[in-house]
Amino acid sequence: MKVVILAGGFGTRISEESSTKPKPMIPIGNMPIIWHIMKGYSVYGFNEFIICCGYKQHVVKEFFFNYYLHRSDVEFDFRNDGKMVILSNFSEPWRVTVVDTGLETMTGGRVKRIRPYVGDETFMLTYGDGVSDVNIGELLAFHRGHGKLATITAVDIGQRFGILGLGGDNTITEFREKAVDDKNVINGGFMVLEPRVFDYIAGDDSVFEGAPLESLAAEGQLMAYRHEGFWKCMDTQRDMLDLEKRWSSGQAPWKTWQ
Repeated sequence: MKVVILAGGFGTRISEESSTKPKPMIPIGNMPIIWHIMKGYSVYGFNEFIICCGYKQHVVKEFFFNYYLHRSDVEFDFRNDGKMVILSNFSEPWRVTVVDTGLETMTGGRVKRIRPYVGDETFMLTYGDGVSDVNIGELLAFHRGHGKLATITAVDIGQRFGILGLGGDNTITEFREKAVDDKNVINGGFMVLEPRVFDYIAGDDSVFEGAPLESLAAEGQLMAYRHEGFWKCMDTQRDMLDLEKRWSSGQAPWKTWQ
């Protein structure tokens, strides 16, 4: 099963870092946050990734182009025309597809554009700036168990983001933007989607969190997997510093790998 990661936005609210790189490439512990997200999926055996790029996409491509070399021990024999020999490989069992989904394309449009790479199969989708200790195996089992078109991971974080209205059986009855007095669960990403979801996306101007999810909710096709563990979105420099502090102290709850 493929994991799609949205990594094409401008990251304007963390412009101190994103002026030179896309937000998913901002490092936490010397590795981009997108690497942390991918490691979290890889723990559960999901190693095929599609990265939806836009803003400064070359930074993402160059990272993965050089990843194998940078994560391996190598020998350069300058007596033999500079021949390079890989001595040991510490890289990942990943297959990574980096797709240019446009500079100005909205989140739904980016998802629509990678349809040829996903094919007619269930896939996962998440944001390139959020880390969590969500159990991906349990998330997938929950999705397969209810038989609906879409599952999103619901986390409780107060009033910062769009609001989910939940029914007693975890059916999402409403998806809307926050109001001043809202205190409810929100969309934390880490989604599982059936390929029919592509049909709910109009085109490049479609915001995935708008009409597509709203329509799925209205039709009873959007379910919530409740996650009560750690979740954090790196939305600002303050968030970045908090994640860095957690990582450097050895207290990073999202580090589920060895």
